[in-house]
Amino acid sequence: MDALNTLARRIVPLAVLLAFAAPTARAQRYTGADGKLRVALSKQPFSPNGTSRGPETMANGGIQDSLARLGAIVRLHESRLVPPQDTEYGNWKKLGMALGHYADIVSKNERDGYFTVGLLATCPSMPGLVAGLQHSGPDGRPLRIGMLWLDAHPDFNTPETTRSGSLGGMPVAVATGRALQVMRRDAKLEPPLRDVDVVMGGVRLTDPLEQELLDASQIEQVSVDDLRNAAPAVFAQLDRLNRAVDVLYIHIDMDVLDPREVMAHGNKVPNGPSSEQLATLFEQIFRRYPKASAIGFATIPPTDEGGLSIAALNRMILGAVRGVQAREAALRK
Repeated sequence: MDALNTLARRIVPLAVLLAFAAPTARAQRYTGADGKLRVALSKQPFSPNGTSRGPETMANGGIQDSLARLGAIVRLHESRLVPPQDTEYGNWKKLGMALGHYADIVSKNERDGYFTVGLLATCPSMPGLVAGLQHSGPDGRPLRIGMLWLDAHPDFNTPETTRSGSLGGMPVAVATGRALQVMRRDAKLEPPLRDVDVVMGGVRLTDPLEQELLDASQIEQVSVDDLRNAAPAVFAQLDRLNRAVDVLYIHIDMDVLDPREVMAHGNKVPNGPSSEQLATLFEQIFRRYPKASAIGFATIPPTDEGGLSIAALNRMILGAVRGVQAREAALRK
């Protein structure tokens, strides 16, 4: 009997640990008592090179009117620095601190029941958005985040592997704990993302040493054609993430698109999917996965001949929002 009691004392704590380690079930949470979807357009204007007008351009490019026509309640937030932080070091340090404030905004969105649409200056904003989701749970325990990263580039360089020295090529390396640990902690992303919880899509231009890092990682990829066709390979990866994580985040760098839709983008790469194809994919993702809790868009071109880029952005946002609406309507039945 004493042996059995000793065994029980060992087993029960293990069961408790397993219960805490299990992914949290995500309930429907973005529709109010009035039945209206709640959407937060959350701007993060800080970049490695200063501040950008890109998030403001995205917020004022017609999406608010489009969301209102869908019957959504919309609120706007923007990451800012407090006055003493404006004199801190240079732009990289300021970015990290701004991302910490942005993480607080995203966490508040989640707790208030608002679906976050991140309007991001550049891709290095991502760790702040992910950190906000990570720390949005009810009990203080960091949630496990899965990320679908859609970008023509993996952004997996470190200061040791980069050819350009650009922080814009490093955010996934930062978020997975490979580089710039202080910036990641300033952004409140702790612990780092796990490799197995990251899936890249549409990547088609990689630096040589960056490719070596990717080959040694556990990050999975889906192709441009998979994205174009909303292929089973995409949903197989998302199904895998959905079983393992608490929250799913979808990230889009506008350079993942066909260059004809982002002609002024400085890093465009041939052979991308169209915004129509991605909008269709996002509607399916957000309809299918209740854990899909936010979407973020980075790097709108500084000029937009004919309004093609802002139209592409709005199309993709509305695809995601329609998916959220459809899934919440199904949950209410």
